Amino acid sequence: MITIENNEQCFVQLWQRLERTRQLFGMQYRRFCIRRVMHSWLGSEATDEMIGEVCELAATHEYEPVYGLDELPAPGLHPRKCREFLRALVAVRLGIGVRKVDLKALDRAYSVAFPHSTPLNVNKKRRPSALHHEGNDEDGDDPP
Repeated sequence: MITIENNEQCFVQLWQRLERTRQLFGMQYRRFCIRRVMHSWLGSEATDEMIGEVCELAATHEYEPVYGLDELPAPGLHPRKCREFLRALVAVRLGIGVRKVDLKALDRAYSVAFPHSTPLNVNKKRRPSALHHEGNDEDGDDPP
């Protein structure tokens, strides 16, 4: 059994445990999927109803449902599906809404657990300010 909380320290442990579980299942030639991960972590508490609820919350789009036996990608290489799984697991386990899960802490925890991987929020680029934009020179004599 594992204890699940809505904080960064717990999320780091979940990310690390997810990667260890993936490696263990690989050595045992077992499918790395939501159902097996939940049975491994929660034992008999992982009922079909609970697994179904986690899968429903882990679906990112209506037209892309997630099923319990769908194989999860490696967390270090393709973290988005794993993040949604962990987010849904925390929400179901704590009985809170999926939007109440601290997503920023979950993303920071990923960066701690996988320091050599690309951060999860890499697509969120900050807009450059007009003063520091390339091509804007103080004297204004650069050609357009």
